[in-house]
Amino acid sequence: MYEPSNTPAPAVKRILFLFSDTGGGHRAAAEAIIAALRQRYGAAVQCEMVDVFRDYAPSPFKYAPEVYPVWVNRGRLMWTLSYHMSNRRGQPAAMTFMVRSIWRKFRRGLSRLFEDHPSDLIVSVHPLFNSLAMASLRRLPQRPPFITVVTDLVSTHAFWYNRHVERILVPTQPAVDRGLKLGINPDRLRVTGLPVHPDFANSLIGKAEAREKLAWDAQLPAILLVGGGAGMGPLFRIARRINALALPCQLVIVAGRNEKLKSKLDKVKWNQPTQIYGFVTNMPELMAASDILVTKAGPGTISEACMAGLPLIISDHIPGQEYGNVKYIIAHKAGVYARGPRRVARVINKWLHEPADRLKERGENAKKLAMPNAVWDIADELWQWCQKPPVDQPQKQRSETVTRRRFRRFGIRTPRRTTQGK
Repeated sequence: MYEPSNTPAPAVKRILFLFSDTGGGHRAAAEAIIAALRQRYGAAVQCEMVDVFRDYAPSPFKYAPEVYPVWVNRGRLMWTLSYHMSNRRGQPAAMTFMVRSIWRKFRRGLSRLFEDHPSDLIVSVHPLFNSLAMASLRRLPQRPPFITVVTDLVSTHAFWYNRHVERILVPTQPAVDRGLKLGINPDRLRVTGLPVHPDFANSLIGKAEAREKLAWDAQLPAILLVGGGAGMGPLFRIARRINALALPCQLVIVAGRNEKLKSKLDKVKWNQPTQIYGFVTNMPELMAASDILVTKAGPGTISEACMAGLPLIISDHIPGQEYGNVKYIIAHKAGVYARGPRRVARVINKWLHEPADRLKERGENAKKLAMPNAVWDIADELWQWCQKPPVDQPQKQRSETVTRRRFRRFGIRTPRRTTQGK
């Protein structure tokens, strides 16, 4: 006769991911980690993704996902200045005041966020939410453990590093060194690599098989041009420059969701076999079949290229946060930086006329930088932190002297408390 077990069913662990679509890398990292968690732990884990800017930020911050690409592409000088001014340990008084003012605007939204999404673990994959979220959470008597997964490869902004979080998982050793300079306890830092979706590694196949599947020429070198899901950057001008050289190669261009770009590319008379794609879901196959990748210095694309052993020509980078990626690839001889269509075409012409061993060596150097187990290592660490109890936070009473001093910093005088009647 069947008797029900007295052993309670294991509780489902809830993980809350904080991200925003200010660049595609934050969402991609969160989705990659969630996929690994589900494959590894199944129904025992429940994951939620929240775009903090869109769903819980006041105006004008809620429009950050729409403003970000315009700011980066058309306001480069202002972006560069704001990036470097805020990227230091000893913040100027004006910057500190600005951060505190922003938190005051976010405070209600963040409180509502954590009420709406109770969790056993909070994971941030965006630099701007670490200090803001911790400022809100530290006001509670208890809070879930907080983990930061850094999604910038090398040039990691100071906002990534908050000394109150339990763990900071970084992609590279330079990112660890940056944290140490900012005063982070070494025990809180760990190099894991950048999370790449598990399906990417599983879909990498041999070059001959990939070309047969894609119906590409089996002999000609293949040059892959990508501009992210949005088809950003001077892809059209780069393709035209390469086309003008009439090189012994085949050209592959991914226009992404940029239908206008794809339409322009379709009308060009090409001097070599050319494949033009819109938005694709088979990037592992495209990279496996290619010999050279032309891309901007996005950390996700670089990590995928390294896993595929694909040499890189980096045609552009976002000032500040992606400059270190360029130096990293050049230092490890896995590619070059050639900004602008003319320089890109010149490098491709040079590489195709070099001995084949040189290109193969660059591909092997790229492969050495790959960390294919990163997403699994991150998933396992998050699972371990899910098992830990909430963090107790004794509430400290702020002394009157400290309060008066902070008010006085902004020119506000407060009356002294008298001791009459004691």
